[in-house]
Amino acid sequence: MDRTPPISQASDSAGIEALSNEIRACIICEPLPLGAKPIFQFNKRSRILIAGQAPGRITHEKGIPFDDPSGNRLREWLGVDRETFYNPDIFAIIPMGFCFPGTGKSGDLPPRPECAAQWRNRALNSLPDIGLTLVIGQYAMDWHMPDRPKETLTKTVQNWREYWPDILPLPHPSPRNNIWLKRNPWFGEDVLPSLQERVQTLIG
Repeated sequence: MDRTPPISQASDSAGIEALSNEIRACIICEPLPLGAKPIFQFNKRSRILIAGQAPGRITHEKGIPFDDPSGNRLREWLGVDRETFYNPDIFAIIPMGFCFPGTGKSGDLPPRPECAAQWRNRALNSLPDIGLTLVIGQYAMDWHMPDRPKETLTKTVQNWREYWPDILPLPHPSPRNNIWLKRNPWFGEDVLPSLQERVQTLIG
């Protein structure tokens, strides 16, 4: 996995704006079923990074990350309202793939790897004040937590204290995970209170 050094042009606000414009103009994923439409959120002052998988179809159509039932649940987990969530001074939203990858037999396809290779290091290196990274899903865990034991997602989340307070692995907040949440009540009892306290500390 490429771990390039920080890019100097993304070290200030003007550089980040230029980088954001580059990403928005990206056409690497143009061959995808719905074409290229990079969706993300960040700036130099972002304090909490949400590292997810890739936009779903609803997100692609709206052009707004997590503006769906998954986002509603994620905001509940964080203990924040929409205004706070969509403030890039607080939350950076940088998925593994910026564009909707299409739909397979059992749901959305995996994030396209070309996106991370092209943009991810540059985007992450432009965020000097991140105090907490929320890692959602297997692909994001493989990137942000490459040295973790190769176990199940559930075991990774159960061992969240090993990565705390800088990184927190999370299950996807999708309604499809309702059964997982019912089977793992410790998540709501132990993890979420600590998460919400940490968020409030970082956003002041």
